Amino acid sequence: MAKLMNLLMFIISLIPLLLSPCQCCPQYQKEAILQFITSIIGNATTSSASTFLPSWNSSDCCQWEGVGCDSQQLITDLQLDHITYFVASGAIVTSDVLTPLFHLKTLTSLDISNNDIHGEIPGFGFANLTNLVSLDMSENRFNGTLNIDFEALSNLRELLLGYNLLQGNPVKLGNLTSLEKLSLRDNKFSGVIPSSLFGLKELDYLSLSLNSFSMEIPMEIGNLSKLWFLDLAHNNFLGKIPASIKKMEQLTYLDLGSNLLSGDIPTWLFDLDMLVLFLGGNRLSLVNKIILPKGSNSLTILSLRSCDLSGKVPTWIANMTRLYFLDLSHNNLTGNLPQWLAEKRLSYLIVTANQFSGPLPPRLFQYEQFHVLVASKNNFLGSLPDTIGEAVQLEVLMLSGNTFSGTIPKAISTLSELELLDLSSNKFSSNDFPIFNQTSTLAYIDLSFNNLSGEVPVTFPLNVKLLQLSRNHFSGVLPQNLSNFRQLQYLDLHDNNITGEIPEFVCLLSSLRILNLGSNSFNGSIPMNLSNLSALQILDLSGNSLTGNIPNSLSDLTGMTDEHDAFSSEPFISESDFYSVLFIEYYNLKDLEVSWKNSKLGLPSQNLQLYTFLDLSNNRLSGEIPDSISGLKGLKSLNISTNKLSGNIPMNFGDMKSLESLDLSGNEISGEIPETLSKLLELTYLDLSNNKLNGPIPSGPQMDRINDPNSYANNTGLCGLQIGVPCDKPSPEPKPTETESEVEKSKNWETWFSWKMAVIGYSSGLLSTVLVMYVSGYFNVTPRRGRRLHVRRV
Repeated sequence: MAKLMNLLMFIISLIPLLLSPCQCCPQYQKEAILQFITSIIGNATTSSASTFLPSWNSSDCCQWEGVGCDSQQLITDLQLDHITYFVASGAIVTSDVLTPLFHLKTLTSLDISNNDIHGEIPGFGFANLTNLVSLDMSENRFNGTLNIDFEALSNLRELLLGYNLLQGNPVKLGNLTSLEKLSLRDNKFSGVIPSSLFGLKELDYLSLSLNSFSMEIPMEIGNLSKLWFLDLAHNNFLGKIPASIKKMEQLTYLDLGSNLLSGDIPTWLFDLDMLVLFLGGNRLSLVNKIILPKGSNSLTILSLRSCDLSGKVPTWIANMTRLYFLDLSHNNLTGNLPQWLAEKRLSYLIVTANQFSGPLPPRLFQYEQFHVLVASKNNFLGSLPDTIGEAVQLEVLMLSGNTFSGTIPKAISTLSELELLDLSSNKFSSNDFPIFNQTSTLAYIDLSFNNLSGEVPVTFPLNVKLLQLSRNHFSGVLPQNLSNFRQLQYLDLHDNNITGEIPEFVCLLSSLRILNLGSNSFNGSIPMNLSNLSALQILDLSGNSLTGNIPNSLSDLTGMTDEHDAFSSEPFISESDFYSVLFIEYYNLKDLEVSWKNSKLGLPSQNLQLYTFLDLSNNRLSGEIPDSISGLKGLKSLNISTNKLSGNIPMNFGDMKSLESLDLSGNEISGEIPETLSKLLELTYLDLSNNKLNGPIPSGPQMDRINDPNSYANNTGLCGLQIGVPCDKPSPEPKPTETESEVEKSKNWETWFSWKMAVIGYSSGLLSTVLVMYVSGYFNVTPRRGRRLHVRRV
């Protein structure tokens, strides 16, 4: 009620502004802005709505925050970004809220970015804003094609439409002859780059990345001679890098990464006075020898990922004296990491997926501005150098998939800026771990697939979000201090030797979205309070010695009750967790191992928000399967196989319509398979083998496709088309055999004959008696006229 009153007071405070005279902007302009604002925040629920743009209480609208006026008190600039932060959660703002703004014909700059506005862009309205010089509509949900009348916007110099859902081909943009900056980044545009764009002679900034543009990059792109920024990454461009790019003498940023480009990387690219060059993620190769005069190259960022480099690291890179970011990942480079590279004082070095060997040079870490080292999937070996503690600005250290050994250096705990530490899939051993400062920034820790031992370590910072310690030799019970990690979202301890019961304090980790305790030696029952983990999407308790019933309370795991998709769920590791979107693609932690369709599957860490799994298999659970489990309607996989469960399969299992995999095998489940399973249209894997099921297997679009006999093997009496066993329908009583028929006829004849004879004998006797009596005169029989004597036959 208090929030509602605050909102009401805020809206009431706007009424005098609509009614009172003002010596500033015209009344119709003021009304247009206020109508736009109130139409958006009319559904606001937060108390901050009452303090939204407090300067707007002034009668002088030119003094309002986000509003700019010219000397004649006419509104020319509107910065109305992020306004929908005040909208109620779940409310949808549609594009018709923009209608009032189309009355502001004096506007030269309009920013409505980051407002989550849905729907098509109302092109007819923007035709009124003929004075616009800058238009920013990025980071919304605009869809459809670009139907703006761009001929009317001839003064436009800056157009930002990135991070929307626009589609089609932006041919009409060629009418914006004054345009200098254009961003269509992260939409759904497709086809070739329209030739009309190459007539925009004033363009100096062009971003078309993260779309579906295809075909070759046109040679005419070289006509944009004023470009200093060109980003065509993450599309489907084919062919070679066009030679016309070398005509762009102003070019300092070029990103052609993650396309389908092929052929040799032209050596003239390295002659340009560029600062940033991304070529990785294509089918390019660098086979020509490059000679660079020492100190002549100005490149600061260079990506040669997947460029078919082989042998030693190219020595011409040593002459790039301004280089601070180098990506040589996914090539075939061999040998030790050269000493000269370690002495280049790089800030970012990415050499993942090569064949480097030997130890890491200690000199590599003796640079205070060293921020990122990603050297996973190589053949590095030996101990980590003690100098690692000297890289005081190190934020990301990823060394997984090598053969490093020895102890984890305690000097790592002194790296106060470290955010991500991945030492997985090596041969580290020891039970002595670095003790981190509890307020350290370290949030993502992966030490899985090593030879670490002792109790589960809890010497990490309190704000840790991811903790992967699986496939080691940890033993003992779970330590109480684990409950201190209240921000923990991902805890993976599978395949260790941890014993004891699952402690109740685990239920206090309310932020958990993933909990994997599989393949240990836990005993006792599943804690009833596990349902407190309402955010949990993946729960794996398989391969232990758990007993008792499956708790009904598991149906309260609300993280498993709703469907998850890319739009409704935040990524497990979001881009905002790191300092730059530019480098996020390199931070892919080890996949999460789960049981999927009777085999092990690795779920990619960056997409874990899309999955919901419940695995209680290979335990000693008993009792019936609780009906409440069917309330987990977001589940994609349910595995409760190899237990001692009994009773029937719950009839309402058909309500779990997101299920793709269901495994109930190896129990003592009886009765018929519920017909409701035919409603599981996503189901592709089903295992009901080794139970006591009988009756017909349900038929349906998906159930009919699951026709592997192994899915139903070793049950008492199943039938159905899926296993080639017909189900007989109830039929009339069987016809007697020929022998039985003859016997039956004989019996019937004897019965009929005896009764017939009895009746005939009785009738004959009676008739004889009557005749005798008649003859002897016992009856005085004198028939009356008109009447006959009737004798009834028997």
